Amino acid sequence: MGLLTYSPGRTRVKICGLRTSADIDAAVAAGVDAVGFVFYPPSVRAVSPNVAAQLISRLPAGIDAVGLVVNPTNAEFAAIKNAAPITLWQFHGDESPERCIELADGMPWMKAARVGQDFAFGKFSLQYRQANAFLLDALVEGYGGGGVPFDWQGIPQTWVSENAPRVVLSGGLNTHNVGEAIARLHPCAVDVSSGVEISRGVKDPALMAEFVKAVRAADEKSSSQ
Repeated sequence: MGLLTYSPGRTRVKICGLRTSADIDAAVAAGVDAVGFVFYPPSVRAVSPNVAAQLISRLPAGIDAVGLVVNPTNAEFAAIKNAAPITLWQFHGDESPERCIELADGMPWMKAARVGQDFAFGKFSLQYRQANAFLLDALVEGYGGGGVPFDWQGIPQTWVSENAPRVVLSGGLNTHNVGEAIARLHPCAVDVSSGVEISRGVKDPALMAEFVKAVRAADEKSSSQ
């Protein structure tokens, strides 16, 4: 179905920062809707375009291959696009709306927001209104993967209601708090990376499976209320 197929009552799941065949197989077995590949060399989760291509070849149809980039040059982006069959782009840096549109070139894309105190949700969604999704992440040093949750209560309820079909919630999610996040916000999808790792950058198959189960349990609870 893919990451951005909005279905009230069924939260989509993305696991980001996968680097090995075992990671991919475990994510698929867990029942994810998307996997993310980090094309940002400073990250411990970074992969090359060629490695990503090999990993994507293991994915069954219907699971999105998300390419996470941070302020890429034209040459860097072209190298990824030419090697790896990405189906959805995640712009995680300081890219302008025009830059995102230019690089995506007609493909689906989402813009990550680094949510800190006094973040202007309305301004952000208006500025990036042509995005297929808004990924809400914590404001941390660097770009993503910090495992730090932000204050979900600070998200205006009216904004969430208006944009739920396009909201992908990230930032410090794990098996223990994802249920609360879903109950509060009812996003289209949730995105996890460090929350399913046994050490920095090393994914754990059991934690992946537990995370997806926690999401499904939260969906069932919401549907029964």
